[in-house]
Amino acid sequence: MARRVTITDVAREAGVSVATVSKVVNQRDGIAAGTATRVQAVVDRMGYESSIVARGLRSHRTGVVGVLVAEFEPFSAEILKGAGAALRGTDHALLAYTGGGSGRPGWEHRYLARLSGTLIDGAVLVTPTVLHAGASVPVVAVDPHAGPGGLPTVDSDNLHGAELATRHLLDLGHRRIGFLGGRRDLESSRLREAGYRRALAAAGVPVDPALMHVAEYRRDAADAPTAAMLALPDPPTALFAANDLSAMGILDAAARLGVRVPEDLSVVGFDDVPEAAATTPPLTTVRQEIQGIGRAAVAMLLGLLAGDGAGAGPGHVRLPTHLVRRGTTAPPRGRA
Repeated sequence: MARRVTITDVAREAGVSVATVSKVVNQRDGIAAGTATRVQAVVDRMGYESSIVARGLRSHRTGVVGVLVAEFEPFSAEILKGAGAALRGTDHALLAYTGGGSGRPGWEHRYLARLSGTLIDGAVLVTPTVLHAGASVPVVAVDPHAGPGGLPTVDSDNLHGAELATRHLLDLGHRRIGFLGGRRDLESSRLREAGYRRALAAAGVPVDPALMHVAEYRRDAADAPTAAMLALPDPPTALFAANDLSAMGILDAAARLGVRVPEDLSVVGFDDVPEAAATTPPLTTVRQEIQGIGRAAVAMLLGLLAGDGAGAGPGHVRLPTHLVRRGTTAPPRGRA
């Protein structure tokens, strides 16, 4: 591996002192214009970059915004894309971090303790388990487990989105509509179940407990509950999954069981991750503006860092959700 270029290397190459290089790099006054130009040219040619840790210790600012996630999966990947877009044209860099906590309660404390003050100026926490993370830097929460609380938060209209999905199936003529829920510890999961129940109630369709299962927002966890529902004496003609990964798991199970989608079974997901349009057939789903969530969270965080009040207080941004009709939904057999 190539040795890291140091400030001493730059000073030697430019024929100046380390202090002079430091002033040029940190854009401080007191250096002649010609000298500054010569030193900057050497900095650019050698690819010198001061240490984030050292810069943070000197100025108490690193110029880095952290996006902290329990794990990297399609939802958090889209958040990161939006966060990166929000930082374009700013003086801040983006650090995406996971410590392999796999969502264990309290992961926010550990991650923030490792990064705050020396590596990042502020953090976006994606689906944090707690809202009182004890951070020494400004923090914005995305889709927190317990819902909006003591931190600035950004989320989507999960309740309305679930109503849209269920109402779409009802409008097609389905009455045996199963629900594959997400993690029970997440507010988003509870709201999506509430939206499902509300749409059924509005249509006068009773909730059947045999048609309600949990898949933990994981593709591999959808197989068993899907098979159980399809094996019922009166199986569902449609399934609404609380996220796209679960919906993809339903498609996997249906293919394994020889159940045709949408001829025998309609399927709706939630999120509209990029993979949703690539399933066979393409997945009908509820779109939440995931990249928009990332952009909004970073904008709120930058407001906090700037001290301009843009993110002050326990502010809350809720983005709309929309139904995206693709190829996995159709009227039940006999209603086409």
